[in-house]
Amino acid sequence: MTAHYATTATPAGPFTAVVDTDGAVLASGWTADLGDLLPVIHSTLRPTAVEERAELGAVTRAVADFHVGELTAIDDIVVRQRSGPFVEHAWDVLRTVEPGKPLTYTEYADLSGRPAAVRAAAMACARNAAALFVPCHRVLRLDKSLGGFRWGLGVKEWLLAHEAHTIAS
Repeated sequence: MTAHYATTATPAGPFTAVVDTDGAVLASGWTADLGDLLPVIHSTLRPTAVEERAELGAVTRAVADFHVGELTAIDDIVVRQRSGPFVEHAWDVLRTVEPGKPLTYTEYADLSGRPAAVRAAAMACARNAAALFVPCHRVLRLDKSLGGFRWGLGVKEWLLAHEAHTIAS
């Protein structure tokens, strides 16, 4: 399978998305290096070839729109990831977390139906290959500190501030 990728300039830095032949996001994040994204795609979904494109249609539009304040632009983008049942469910749950209303890992575990599975919920965030479209940046530590983020705490901080500011406007 040949996938496509494109990099878009954003206020938080370059953003690259890798999409399947049908346009579903396989991996994405704030990087210009395709090598940062391919290893996080599940082995059963990993493309055999990847071709660069100038843009990826609806995916590129959603990235641009989100970064200028249309926070729901990412909601209808199809994402394709694989893992165990709880992690896949937890990723679906992440897509329901509203912008500007971040959760703690404890609240996220509870929302995912397994209140005692805080570590598993955190692991779901850490293994999320489709950053932005599966908004793991909306999950914080119990003390409301940022915790980790594959794309750097500066990007996570920018995203949370962008969402909070856009909602407040």
